[in-house]
Amino acid sequence: VQLQASGGGLVQPGGSLRLSCAASGSIFSINDMGWYRQAPGKQHELVARIASGGTTVYADSVKGRFTISRDNAKNTVYLQMNSLKLEDTAVYYCNAIKGESMYWGQGTLVTVSS
Repeated sequence: VQLQASGGGLVQPGGSLRLSCAASGSIFSINDMGWYRQAPGKQHELVARIASGGTTVYADSVKGRFTISRDNAKNTVYLQMNSLKLEDTAVYYCNAIKGESMYWGQGTLVTVSS
């Protein structure tokens, strides 16, 4: 499974960005897909994930601001990020779980700055 993330960039506080992650290769039976992030000097953390059936999980810090969605026909997962805060600055990584294997995309940098 290969994951290609896109959509990062520079945005002002309060702004919005949409991240996309397209899966390719052996995509049959991918279960959960999600987004993690790592901010400078901080640990890698879960942002949001979505199961193949649509069940979602969010980190408390992004609830109400971020929305994860999935287009199974396009094998793509999205992360709509609204009301961005300075502390959302991080490298965001997409992730897919297939059976007992976990796959990672390359990171995409999100910088929230005035």
